[in-house]
Amino acid sequence: MLEAGQQSLEQGEVEPGTTRRSALRRLLRRFRETETGQALVEFTMILPLFVLLFMSMVEFGRAFHTWLLITNAAREGARIAAVQSDLSTVQTRIYDSFCANYPSQCNIDPSKVTITTNNIQGSRGSMVEIDVAYDFDWVTPIGDIVNLVSGGNLSDLTIRSHASMRLE
Repeated sequence: MLEAGQQSLEQGEVEPGTTRRSALRRLLRRFRETETGQALVEFTMILPLFVLLFMSMVEFGRAFHTWLLITNAAREGARIAAVQSDLSTVQTRIYDSFCANYPSQCNIDPSKVTITTNNIQGSRGSMVEIDVAYDFDWVTPIGDIVNLVSGGNLSDLTIRSHASMRLE
């Protein structure tokens, strides 16, 4: 007479726990044979590149807008200086070019703007020169990434503009 365990094995039944392993194998085999989850894996591989591209576009747009403001400020300062205005009038005109109501309501931070003038109220016919510089701040982590990739050479971005006009 056979024991109960041996008898059940002979009738085609399997040991306890074996059905779980075979079900797991069938499930894993199904995932290997189909493409279920492939799009999710590909998306997670590409997502960091899309985020990096998006941050780059945001920072480029901000930097370009700042460059336009600084260039216009230098040109405005040179124009007002070309008509023999004094230094305080020139500086006020420069700040007014990027601020609706100085010192509030400014498109850029006025404390980070550096103005250098040369030959204000000089002799007629000579050149007046205005240099405006702005220390740009990153709002996304792209600045830290650029700093890491460049080895610390590109950590700070200063946007500069130069304008010169003949004194009238």
